[in-house]
Amino acid sequence: MTHTLHRVGTVESLRGDWVVLCMPSKDINHEGSAPKLQRFLKICRANHCVTLGDCRGGNEFYQGSQEAVLENVEDRAVVTATFNNEKDLVGVMKQLKEEDLGLSVIVSGLTDHVEKCCHEAGLKPHTVEHSLGRLGDTAKLPPQEILAIATMCGHSMVAVNFIYEMVEKVRKGSISAEQAAQELFKPCMCGIFNTDRAAKLIKALVA
Repeated sequence: MTHTLHRVGTVESLRGDWVVLCMPSKDINHEGSAPKLQRFLKICRANHCVTLGDCRGGNEFYQGSQEAVLENVEDRAVVTATFNNEKDLVGVMKQLKEEDLGLSVIVSGLTDHVEKCCHEAGLKPHTVEHSLGRLGDTAKLPPQEILAIATMCGHSMVAVNFIYEMVEKVRKGSISAEQAAQELFKPCMCGIFNTDRAAKLIKALVA
């Protein structure tokens, strides 16, 4: 899924940012897929995911809680979870391999590290997609440290000016970096915005 491919940042920062997406195939196995999608989300929660989302129903903030995301899953949904470390990512992969839900699973992150995690889980990647980066007058783009936050929402729902606003509030001490990250997560409807990484990036900006 291309909306998870465009995250930028240092290797150190991106090692704390993994997106796992699960979906059925339209007109092939989407009918009756809701229980399997729900099971996927339960596996992600059991392995300490940072955030959950549903591209049809919205993220956990919009739906009210992670429990609501699970309860409201429908056939044809595209569901997501983010993780902040490779150990939990491998745990998810191993459990999904054991359960063999019959659904497509996409993992986004540093390619060589994803391949290593797949190997540890006894899996072999089927397909690899890469972002080709940004073309055109890139001088007009925000600084890299702001893009690192903005690109965690692949649909560009987290506005750059909103990020600046949250960073300034943290700098003034009116909110914490964790609270700012939660605010920035809210408009990312599919839920692939990693709040743990966002908080760390904001702390680095105000240090």
